Amino acid sequence: MSQSLLLFFTLCAVLAVLVALVVIFPWLKSRRAMDNRLMAVNVEVFHHRIAELDADKQAGVIDEAYYHAQSTELKRQLIAAQKHEDRYAPVGTKSRLIVMVWIPLLAALAYLTTADRTPVFTLWEAQDRVGQVADDLLTGKIDTPPEWATKDSAALISAMQTNVHTHAYDANRWMRLSELFTALDAKPQALEALARANRLEPDNVEIAMTYAQASFFMNNGSLDPTVKEIVLGILRSTPEHEGAQMMMAMGEIRAGNFVNAKAWVHKLRSNIAAKSGDRSEALASIDTLLENINTQEAKAAQGVKVGVGIDTKLMPQIQEGDVLFISIVSSKGGAPYAVKRLPVNQIQNGQFEVSLSDLDAMMPERTLTVGRENDELVVNARISHSGGAISESGDLSANPVPLTRATNAVFLTISQVIP
Repeated sequence: MSQSLLLFFTLCAVLAVLVALVVIFPWLKSRRAMDNRLMAVNVEVFHHRIAELDADKQAGVIDEAYYHAQSTELKRQLIAAQKHEDRYAPVGTKSRLIVMVWIPLLAALAYLTTADRTPVFTLWEAQDRVGQVADDLLTGKIDTPPEWATKDSAALISAMQTNVHTHAYDANRWMRLSELFTALDAKPQALEALARANRLEPDNVEIAMTYAQASFFMNNGSLDPTVKEIVLGILRSTPEHEGAQMMMAMGEIRAGNFVNAKAWVHKLRSNIAAKSGDRSEALASIDTLLENINTQEAKAAQGVKVGVGIDTKLMPQIQEGDVLFISIVSSKGGAPYAVKRLPVNQIQNGQFEVSLSDLDAMMPERTLTVGRENDELVVNARISHSGGAISESGDLSANPVPLTRATNAVFLTISQVIP
């Protein structure tokens, strides 16, 4: 049995015994002493009442007959109280021992039978076995765990998570925990750990940038409002931060804001050009990126603007991790000609607008331009709870809207739940 388990059950046993003692404490007192104290109280009350009767008699308030009748009644009550006390049988030693044994026993049975405690015991055992290794990893004392500790990876992960929550205000521990989740390909958990680290140290540029980059790649190159504000905060404190400038440029490209994207790229190019040394290779890459943005901007201009609204009745059903799919497909079915997959948190106040063009084609030969020339198209919008590309029961969807060759803008309202 581990030290934690031994300590826990020892404390439980002590507490149960104390409760048992509290319950039977009145029984432990001497019955004779209790009876004597109660009899003394009765005698004292009797003397007070007799004194009151004597005073009333001397004052002439009561006559002799009434005085004798009341004093006789008080004596009878005192004798009756003595007989009443004698009716209670004393509690024996056997009864006291039974109560002292059964209260701890019943408490232990209640604890063990009300729920399965195996996960708790397993966690305590993991902490006793690899808790120190987990702490050394999270504090940077070691970079890799000993071979013996990696044999039970589940125990090590549990110990690390417990350690981080125990030191919940240590941003560095959250950062190292995110590295663990990243190594295990647990991306949502890694992002949450980075978000906690950023909240603890919002002015730490390294943490903020790591969090922004992780969110950027996890959302397929999109910057949600929270992460975008973090990147802008980095640029407010460090205007020449090239990584933040590049991220803003890529995020604006992904969002279709090509004017803003080119502005950020021009700032980045100016910073690089102002540095000493040979920067020709980096500048050439920036120029290639600008050409790419211009090409995408030209293609996007030929695309379709799609506005999406959400019925207010369905707003409570939207969850933080949901995904918005907007697609243009053939009315006959088949693969989309253009599709975008966006995090649902980009929808602000129930409204969202996006542009779909040849840039959003799934296959090079199946572009929106080809579809508009040769097929009858419809525009779809769906909010997926699972993030899957195929519709599932419980997803939220809009009625498809036909897209003619002359139409360059449509609006859909997500107003129904897929059964």
